[in-house]
Amino acid sequence: MWATSSAEPKSPLWSPPTPIETTTHRPSGPSIRLKNQGRRIAQIVKLKPEYVEEYKKCHAKVWPEVLKQIKESNIEDYSIFHDPGTGILFASFKYVGYNWAGDMEKMRENPKVQEWWRMTDSFQESFVEGAKSSVDGEPAWWKGVEEVFYFNP
Repeated sequence: MWATSSAEPKSPLWSPPTPIETTTHRPSGPSIRLKNQGRRIAQIVKLKPEYVEEYKKCHAKVWPEVLKQIKESNIEDYSIFHDPGTGILFASFKYVGYNWAGDMEKMRENPKVQEWWRMTDSFQESFVEGAKSSVDGEPAWWKGVEEVFYFNP
């Protein structure tokens, strides 16, 4: 689902999050790392019309191992929306880690996540030319989309 190669995609949406570090200058003071405020990511893929109900049913009961891996991979605020008119699935999440490629590689290596992706990929069609599956990774199965507006008062 998520791209993990060392060559990050060109879109500013996919640039690696910048670490935020603050060091106290006390002689014996520890280095303090503040939580990364995150980078919002959005992606799209097409849901095959014959699998709409099955896709919704499996996402109503996502496997605990998959949810655990998402959390351990520093993904927060993860949502998937569906537009029945076009079949587009729109995923939105926040990455709050410091090593995008490493975190996504850990996710890709998880056998339960691979099983989940094989199942859910079978319900979908990628918009990315040459994409084979979420497990293959490059090119990414889900297409990254550019954020053009954000408002958070």
